[in-house]
Amino acid sequence: MNVDQIKQRFGIIGRSSRLDLAIETAMSVAATDLSVLIRGESGVGKEVMPQVVHALSNRKHNAYIAVNCGAIPEGTIDSELFGHEKGSFTGATASRKGYFEEANGGTIFLDEVAELPLQTQVRLLRVLETGEFIRVGSSKPIKTDVRVVAATNVHVERAIKEGKFREDLFYRLNTVPIVLPALRERSTDIHLLFRKFAADFADKYRMPGVRLDEEAVLALERYNWPGNIRQLKNIAEQISVVEKDRLINKETLMRYLPSEASSDLPVLASSKTLGSDASSDFSERDILYKVLFDMKKDVHELKALLVKILQGDASVMNHKQEIMARLSSGSEQTSSYVISEPSNDFHHTESTPQNQFVSSSGVYQEHQVVEESLSIEEQEKELIKKALLKHRGRRKNAAKELGISERTLYRKIKEYELS
Repeated sequence: MNVDQIKQRFGIIGRSSRLDLAIETAMSVAATDLSVLIRGESGVGKEVMPQVVHALSNRKHNAYIAVNCGAIPEGTIDSELFGHEKGSFTGATASRKGYFEEANGGTIFLDEVAELPLQTQVRLLRVLETGEFIRVGSSKPIKTDVRVVAATNVHVERAIKEGKFREDLFYRLNTVPIVLPALRERSTDIHLLFRKFAADFADKYRMPGVRLDEEAVLALERYNWPGNIRQLKNIAEQISVVEKDRLINKETLMRYLPSEASSDLPVLASSKTLGSDASSDFSERDILYKVLFDMKKDVHELKALLVKILQGDASVMNHKQEIMARLSSGSEQTSSYVISEPSNDFHHTESTPQNQFVSSSGVYQEHQVVEESLSIEEQEKELIKKALLKHRGRRKNAAKELGISERTLYRKIKEYELS
């Protein structure tokens, strides 16, 4: 079976070389019993790869169980995975098998594996290393023969440094890594996927399918797609249901794309390993770019004004105090600017101290060194403050203004201790 046959069988759409590489890796590892870790951003379709691995393995006739680790409460996750004995905790009225016992001889897919509590991670590591586990409330080890495929959209290396994920478990799961590319890194596939979703919704709702004109296709491919394939599918469904005109132009399409997350923002280079930065909300990256662009613009404006001041331009001399005030927001990372009283004829000599100017008459002139903050965290914090102030504390509106999710804004407010 080749890559094209796998795509047809599992409904995988796309011609991206990185997507093909992920499928080829899954096909190669399927015949073994090695653990597999699938990495990629949320919404890229990580749940398909474990099905490919299981369907092409010797375990294909046995059980396949998918478990969303992030959706199970911490207090019951051990019982769900490994089972429990009667009376082991309140409400345990009978013994129960866990997923690892039910999947004996087959494959278990642990989605969002980085969300597992540390205690459960220890139990999982024992299963991977010895093939044994113990039910909650029991002391008798139980043998199991299970192939483990895990997936995460979390920056695991960062989670390890923060003490949220065990390093030994990571290396045990990451025997064979499979990396799925983000949708923006598959620009040639975006229109193909939209057409597929539009056709599916046309059949589902019994209406003609929607089509995009050339400008709309370009806008679709240029958009950043922070929600990846899941977001694209939702938008295709909205357009299919709401729009009466079946030919969609750019103006109509843009009404369905969040305007704050501009498609013109730069995106990460494709050489960067996908998934290694997955925990960073991509809307956070957008706000950082916005901060950097604003800083760059301010620096250019200030340089131009400084040149005019040093040249004795009277039209800007009255704004000197305003310029100094803009420059005086110094913080940790700084860049120094020198402002001195203008002179008709002066130069900066090599023998002059770094913080002084000397005129042609040899008289030192007073000046002031002020610093401008280049700290991204300070700029981001200030931007969040301004947005909250502008919208009078309404976080939903502030998040929309900043181009980030409410969840990200809540986390940033807590991180920066903003009231």
